[in-house]
Amino acid sequence: MPITSKYTDQQVEQILTEIAAVLDKHGAGAELSLMIAGNIATNVLNNDVAPSQRAAIAEKFSKALISSVEA
Repeated sequence: MPITSKYTDQQVEQILTEIAAVLDKHGAGAELSLMIAGNIATNVLNNDVAPSQRAAIAEKFSKALISSVEA
């Protein structure tokens, strides 16, 4: 069963395009881009997710990431 998102593909693509443009503007290569993405994920978890749910959400996020690169 496919996962249904409450966000449109257009919303996601627009934000992704803008973030990619900022990384490109600063000449961020793969390593720095991944460091930044990891820092963003950590900040979101620490600031927007209840402490009791952080580990579970981080685990789901990491599994989704692994799944997306293996596909």
